[in-house]
Amino acid sequence: MTKLNPETRAKLKTVSTATLATALYKRGLRNQFIQDVHPLRARKETMVGEAFTLRYIPAREDLNPLTVFRDRQHPQRQAVEQCPPGAVLVMDSRKNPRAASAGSILVTRLMVRGVAGVVTDGGFRDAAEIAALDIPSYHCRPSAPTNLTLHQALDINVPIGCGDVAVWPGDVVVGDGDGVIIVPAAIVDEIAAEAVEMTAFEDFVTERVQGGQSILGLYPPTDETNLAAFEAWRKQQGR
Repeated sequence: MTKLNPETRAKLKTVSTATLATALYKRGLRNQFIQDVHPLRARKETMVGEAFTLRYIPAREDLNPLTVFRDRQHPQRQAVEQCPPGAVLVMDSRKNPRAASAGSILVTRLMVRGVAGVVTDGGFRDAAEIAALDIPSYHCRPSAPTNLTLHQALDINVPIGCGDVAVWPGDVVVGDGDGVIIVPAAIVDEIAAEAVEMTAFEDFVTERVQGGQSILGLYPPTDETNLAAFEAWRKQQGR
């Protein structure tokens, strides 16, 4: 797995998923925000990490009894043990939260191993316990106690779909209070740099609007005087 540039990681922690969505849209990428996935609780720090994936398929009873978890090579268990520190475990649970993608013990293990976060387009059991853990976690809603009733873990670290978004291993996952967005690995450095610039301008605009200025000519900056004011503001703010 390609390692995310530490400077890029740091930049991504300072920008919103909304700003990233705009930067991606400028490049023709319109479907990168994972749908119907929400943080279990609000956090001050943005989740950033490379995607390590787990794919579920519909469970078939004769192939998915409770005893499958005795197998040390079970894909769900292997995903928990192999997801690299600093990465985000992203699970394709078929947008089906009626059974759990994981529970508090597995998410605790990910936390202890230094994983940067966990995302599923299904749901977690033990949602209250997971919310209290020191690891960003995103799901659709709390789920029934076991995944065996509906989900069968099949593959790890393969391309998946999560919340209607294609996710390749190594893509960069960013999560904030709004949700989760996927940034293709090949363009993540340039997207992060652009998003930092966009954030600086948005902060300037916010300050001006709070001070009573109209958005006309300011957002977008069709009035050249606003661009000049922005450059002066940046020098003053050290941005």
